[in-house]
Amino acid sequence: MKLYELTYLIEPGIDEKELETLSEKIKSFIIEKGGILGKETAAIKKKLGSQIKKKSVAYLKNLDFQLEPEKIKEIKKEIESEKNILRFIFLSKALARTKPSIKTSPKTGLQPPLVQKEEKVKKVELKEIEKKLEEILE
Repeated sequence: MKLYELTYLIEPGIDEKELETLSEKIKSFIIEKGGILGKETAAIKKKLGSQIKKKSVAYLKNLDFQLEPEKIKEIKKEIESEKNILRFIFLSKALARTKPSIKTSPKTGLQPPLVQKEEKVKKVELKEIEKKLEEILE
């Protein structure tokens, strides 16, 4: 299974109930094909950079899910059949891998000592500042 992100734009003229129904319908398409749902963002009304199907505003929604790559075409067909979806895109994402937070030394297996860098700040005397100001103002 691969990790995908589905981003889609929804017709701005629909109400909240229809918006939720459409979202549930898309999730059911994915589940029917054996997908595993992930993170979903709430619908946000956005002004579009250019008009899509004579609309300058649309709802934007994202959904992360895992699915077999060969099933994506079937889901695309289902989404294309929805009249309230203006445009959509599938992005393939890499599965997150955890990295060790602290690296160990390959020879000893011990962690390197924590070293804090000390920055030396040169303090300037008030007399020096006044002297520079007088030079500049002359």
